[in-house]
Amino acid sequence: MALFEVPGWSVPTAPVSILAQSTSKKRKRPAAQDADKMQSAEVNLDKLMQKLGSVGNREDKQGPKKKKKKQERTTRAPDTKGAHATSNKATEKVSSPHGGSIEQPVKGVSGLRKKVKQKKSLKHDAGKPEQRPRNVSPAVDEVPGLTSLQKGMKESLDGARFRWINELLYKSDSSEAVRMMKEDPAVFHDYHSGFRHQVQSWPSNPVSHYISQLSSYPQNTIIADLGCGDAVLARGLSTKKLKVLSFDLISDGGYIVAADICSSVPLPGSEPSSSQTSEGEAQVVDVVVCALSLMGTNWPRCIREAWRILKPGGELKIAEVASRFTDVDEFVSLIDSIGFKMKAKDDRNSHFTLFEFKKVARTSRTDKEWSKVMSKGDILKPCEYKRR
Repeated sequence: MALFEVPGWSVPTAPVSILAQSTSKKRKRPAAQDADKMQSAEVNLDKLMQKLGSVGNREDKQGPKKKKKKQERTTRAPDTKGAHATSNKATEKVSSPHGGSIEQPVKGVSGLRKKVKQKKSLKHDAGKPEQRPRNVSPAVDEVPGLTSLQKGMKESLDGARFRWINELLYKSDSSEAVRMMKEDPAVFHDYHSGFRHQVQSWPSNPVSHYISQLSSYPQNTIIADLGCGDAVLARGLSTKKLKVLSFDLISDGGYIVAADICSSVPLPGSEPSSSQTSEGEAQVVDVVVCALSLMGTNWPRCIREAWRILKPGGELKIAEVASRFTDVDEFVSLIDSIGFKMKAKDDRNSHFTLFEFKKVARTSRTDKEWSKVMSKGDILKPCEYKRR
């Protein structure tokens, strides 16, 4: 029966398959091309297996750690002579499971190279100077790459820190200063760093005056520098065959001996042991220098310690900021009451006043009498800088 009945048309009962009638055949490639394709597939398979093997080795070494960045391996195809180029990594040939051979990196070589690099790095770092501790801020000149604006800002910050430390040292007891220095050694460094910066603006430096003056003293003269700072006096007199003993709150391991000069100076000497007039005994110091070091509310105790360690007739040299004196005569009277006699005073400098005292004999005193003398520290005002 026909599928369609249209006048003038006739259709066969069963449809004719187009595929069955198609006489076209697929084009076959030559056998040689099939061989090339198989060879190329084997090469690609070998490369794939090689990559999988190298990745597996790295993952075994790394474990759960983050994978390192993959390093590309460059290889060159064999030349016409059959010679193969080698990579910059040590490799060994192993048989491939699919026939042929592949190259894999030799284990242990990379670790050996790392050790060699570490040794070279240690040798290179050995000659470098030790870095400053983290809690000590470097000076402006020690920080490279700062612009003029950045240098100015750092100088302002360092100056503000110096003024803050300076105020604490002048308005507190020396024991508080000792506690502060022990808790943060950077305070000592930062204070003297700022102090050195202040010295540059002075018309003269009292320490330089004492270096020049003491240079003419007899050889083997023993000098005690109380509150020495950076021990500039000892360094300046080191070639003059004078013996300078430097004391301050923090030791530098060389010139400076750590001591609270307003409590106890670690040198021999004694107070009078009876009511009779005496200059004590066992002293070894010829000259005591207090250059801008009468700090703290208990500074009179430093003068008492100077008397104890000085030989009979020994000299006491004091340099102080002129603006600290409320009454110069009252200051001299206090020093005299501890056991000294003023020899000279120099107030020609606009910034500083220099005093020369000589040790004299005195009688012993009770603790109550000493307390009254030691309570007069307010004769000297704190050395304060203007707020900025």
